[in-house]
Amino acid sequence: MAEFNKDDYLNDLPDADDFADKTAASAPAGSAPADGTAPADGQAAPGAGDAGDGSETGASVPADGDAQTEQDAAVGADSGDQSQPESESAEDTLTPLGKAKQEAAEYLEALQRERAEFINYRNRAQKEQERFRQHGIIDVLTALLPALDDIDRIREHSEMDDSFKAVSAKIDKAFEKFGVEKFGEKGEDFDPTRHDAILHRPDPTADKEIVDTVVEAGYRIGDRVIRAARVVVASPQA
Repeated sequence: MAEFNKDDYLNDLPDADDFADKTAASAPAGSAPADGTAPADGQAAPGAGDAGDGSETGASVPADGDAQTEQDAAVGADSGDQSQPESESAEDTLTPLGKAKQEAAEYLEALQRERAEFINYRNRAQKEQERFRQHGIIDVLTALLPALDDIDRIREHSEMDDSFKAVSAKIDKAFEKFGVEKFGEKGEDFDPTRHDAILHRPDPTADKEIVDTVVEAGYRIGDRVIRAARVVVASPQA
């Protein structure tokens, strides 16, 4: 469809004054002029006098204003047809390259969302795995606590041969490998969060509460205390 040109369309239209002159010349005698003035040479206006003889009046001729209105309506209709493509969506006006770029951007955004969800899932899985691992170590350590206490008593009150010392050292290294730390020694400051005082003994030389005797050693993994050290505390006299 050829593009509409308003100026060419208006230039092709007849001049309004020429159109009015031609219309007046072709009108029947006795009819009123298009501009609404009275007929010349004393002729009566059609209507009252002619109505009695039963003759029909001639068709009315559109005035200059009516002709201009028709022109504006035609121009408006053509303009509306031409403005219709502008109302189309932006997606329909994209070139194939633009559509490909838009589709690639959508795929990239979806991939980034999937990657973020996967990273969150991986972090949660790692935390869960570490928690289950610690629970397993705690279960094994809790089951071995009585044997470990017996080894500590033998080490403290009797002479250990070389083979027994080697076995005890291997057990300590195995627990260190899994992050198990042994604590509680004589002379250290008493800490209620780490020590379980089974007896308080007044000491005139003590200026604060200290560990006097370790009955059973304590064990922890990181900041988590598996078992508090059971100790005898030397307290200052009141």
